[in-house]
Amino acid sequence: MEFKDYYDILGVKPDASEADIKAAYRKLARKYHPDKNKDAGAEEKFKAINEANEVLRDAEKRRAYDQLRAGGYRSGEQFRPPPNWQGQGFDFGEAGEGDFSDFFESLFGRAAGGARQGTPKARRGRDVQAHVQIDLQTAFDGGRTRLSLDDGSGSERVLEVKIPAGILPGKVIRLSGQGQPGMGGGPNGDLLLEVGIREDARFKLDGHNVLCSLPISPWEAALGATVPVPTLAGAVDLRIPAATQSGRKLRLKGRGMPGHVPGDQLVEISIRVPAVESEAQREAYEALRAQFAHYDPRH
Repeated sequence: MEFKDYYDILGVKPDASEADIKAAYRKLARKYHPDKNKDAGAEEKFKAINEANEVLRDAEKRRAYDQLRAGGYRSGEQFRPPPNWQGQGFDFGEAGEGDFSDFFESLFGRAAGGARQGTPKARRGRDVQAHVQIDLQTAFDGGRTRLSLDDGSGSERVLEVKIPAGILPGKVIRLSGQGQPGMGGGPNGDLLLEVGIREDARFKLDGHNVLCSLPISPWEAALGATVPVPTLAGAVDLRIPAATQSGRKLRLKGRGMPGHVPGDQLVEISIRVPAVESEAQREAYEALRAQFAHYDPRH
């Protein structure tokens, strides 16, 4: 069999960075993808590009290949692995159902379920990972959002993604069959969307709980009151106990994120003092100070 120079196949230098290799692979994959390029030999070229990327994108495989290549082997030369070669037993991950060449398999072993080049073999497409950002209200209510996706082979698609109610940041939505296309009649891979939630001006998330700050007046804090408070499901009335201090947290049971056990909403009280804008207001403050002359908030 012939030695394959994977760097030549991708058109990069041996000291190419991971980003350089990724960019070269994406460019060539777009050019030779069988769905776009019907020229004779395009599919074989696409297989060679995938094989080169399988080795060079993986730090362990690339290190082993570089050690071998340093022995002076050149593309097209007859090749047999050295007697002391220890290339078997590599992890192929989800790309392991590849249609790899004899050269690849002599170095790294055959992936489970793999087939030698030239043998018809259905291969499942790779899964694609992406991120989707949604607002907190959509995460609470559920709904749909649009996502523009480039899967690396030049195909840009706009997908409508269903968001389940109560989803939390970091959760993954799997869209079956929306990953890279399969080969040889194999099924497409899946699209794995990691959910991120944009910051909200009113609320913060703490697990399933929702946090918010509620401004109240000094007399509402001193005498107690019932005031409206916003929640993700709409405003509700909240009873403020008399003598409530700033920083106190009041709990609205079940008003957090939906779930098997719904979260709560925690309302932190913030007492706001109105500015003096008239002589009558100043006199009111002076009278209040006189009435509470014994009170020292720093004691």
